[in-house]
This record gives sequence, C-alpha cells and structure tokens, in this order.
Amino acid sequence: MFAQKGFGGASLEEIAEVAGYTTGALYYNFSGKEELFLELLTTSMSREIANRVDDVTRIFSEADAGQDPFEALSGFVAKRASRNREFAALSAEFWLYAVRNPAAMDLIAAKFSEQDRGLEPVAAAAMERFGTPPGISAAEVTMVALMLFRSLAQRRRIDPAAVPDDLYARVLRRLFTGTSQPEG
Repeated sequence: MFAQKGFGGASLEEIAEVAGYTTGALYYNFSGKEELFLELLTTSMSREIANRVDDVTRIFSEADAGQDPFEALSGFVAKRASRNREFAALSAEFWLYAVRNPAAMDLIAAKFSEQDRGLEPVAAAAMERFGTPPGISAAEVTMVALMLFRSLAQRRRIDPAAVPDDLYARVLRRLFTGTSQPEG
C-alpha cells in the first residue's frame, strides 16, 4: 500500500486488510503508521542491500572465470530496472519521507552507509585488478558506482530506450581504468 499510495495516502485500515490482519493487530505491534513504515523501510532496505552485495560480489567472482564484470553489471542494471517496480516505488517513498522528516534522514543515511561498506571491498579489489589511477578512494568509487546504478535503473524504468544496455559498462570501465584508456 505504501508503494501504491505513498505514505500519506495509505491508511492503516488498508494496510491491515491487504496484510490479512486487523487494525488492532497492527496497533498491537506498532504505535502507528509511521512506526510500521520505518520498520518496513529498515527491513526492506536491509534485505535489498544484502541482495545487492551478494549479486555484485558474485558478478565479480564470475569475472575471474573470464566474464567481463562491467558487461555483467550493465546487464544487472537492465534486469533490475525491468523488475521489482514495487520496491522502486517504495524506495522513492522512503526517500520522500526522509526529505520531509529529517529524523528519518539519519536512518536512511545509515542504510546507504551499510550498503557502501558492504560493497567497498569489492570495489577496492576491482580497482586493484583494473589498475584504477590514484586520486579516488574505494569509498568514493563505491558511492559513484551505486549512485550511477540507481540513477540509470530509475531512468531505464521510465524510458528504456534512453539507457543503452551497455551504458553502465562503458562508464564503469572508464571509472575503473581511467579516462585515458581506450574502451574495450
């Protein structure tokens, strides 16, 4: 219901009905809609973060067997953009909620930091493997790669033709190998 109607539009009655509970059962477990929403936020983001870290780690592990990790990550963007639209809407709602409720910003910032810490060792290993020029840290590369991923997936959901299948690969390859390196 939060993904469909937003935080403000979803009522506890609707949420309870869709979840198969009574409103009283929700109030027994949560003080109100805000506490339920924040619990959903932390649980959903934790699950999504764990999945993303596992997926990216797997992609780079498979790259050791000869697959181009940048191409695999580009495929990952395309696949993610075309599925899990409900989580995309929920993520947007979490972001909007945090912008409107500064106390929630810390919670979302902590979740993003958790994801960054989980992927930073993967980025550091890739930087070493591909000879990333000095001047940018693994933490910075991780953040740029994640924000690029998120933005490209978001744009592709809205306008698939605007984000070519290989765009993420081309940009990541430049980030990891340096802009003076030829593509390919």
